[in-house]
Amino acid sequence: MAELKNRSAYFEYAIEDKYIAGMVLLGTEIKSIRANKVSFNDSFCYFSKGELYVKSLHIAEYSHGTSSNHDPLRERKLLLTKRELRKLENKMKERGYTIVPLRMFITDKSLAKLEIGIGKGKKLHDKRDSIKEREADRELRRQFK
Repeated sequence: MAELKNRSAYFEYAIEDKYIAGMVLLGTEIKSIRANKVSFNDSFCYFSKGELYVKSLHIAEYSHGTSSNHDPLRERKLLLTKRELRKLENKMKERGYTIVPLRMFITDKSLAKLEIGIGKGKKLHDKRDSIKEREADRELRRQFK
């Protein structure tokens, strides 16, 4: 099925922990997800009244939708266990941590899931190190082909 990755998240953040969360979606949203019409640009997660939401996750309007089509940038509630929510909320209180969406996929039971990760923002020198590692791996793969 469809699996969409947020490649820039691994470049911008040092991911420490990952969680799989369900999402509260509308009918036209799941149809757009199945058509791979999702953009992770500048999306992030935040807490509001003890619940976790994802903001700026762009799910394009469904092409065959009628007047009941969804708002592409609406905030979507994420579904996690209370234990996971408490753990994430405590980690968010520490300075420098943020929760970012890493990938979206559809399970065997046709449910859309969002993998989120908690991480710290990388500094410029950390990003340079990531680029060097990626280029070194690419060189190794070329040599062994």
